[in-house]
Amino acid sequence: MLVAAFAIPAFAADPHRLVLQISDDEPAKMRAVLDVAANVSRHYSGQGEDVEIVVIAFNGGLDMLLDDRSPVKERMTNFLKSMPNVSFIACGNTLETLGVKEGRRPPLIEGVNVTQVGVAALMEFAEKHWTIVRP
Repeated sequence: MLVAAFAIPAFAADPHRLVLQISDDEPAKMRAVLDVAANVSRHYSGQGEDVEIVVIAFNGGLDMLLDDRSPVKERMTNFLKSMPNVSFIACGNTLETLGVKEGRRPPLIEGVNVTQVGVAALMEFAEKHWTIVRP
């Protein structure tokens, strides 16, 4: 049984904000990111509170968002359809590097957004007081 030792004040007007980082090409870590997103979303919706969740993928973690090779593609597609509070962002630099290496830019799963520098996006979210977690 979990007992809270202190009360966290409620700020109903502000949604909770979480950024999840994925930079490893390991399917288990990709599944962990999706598990965390689902669990956090369910937790706050169960309390009647809003939560915004952003997943930022760069380096090897970008495979999670690639249409032609994501080991979690089916689950990603379901997330994009059923969880409007969860969004996915791919690192443009990693996409460009893969494009040069493979001779073409790999396609993203439909609904994934792109930022030029994934780590810079993480920094900007942190500067806006979002919580950043790397499962």
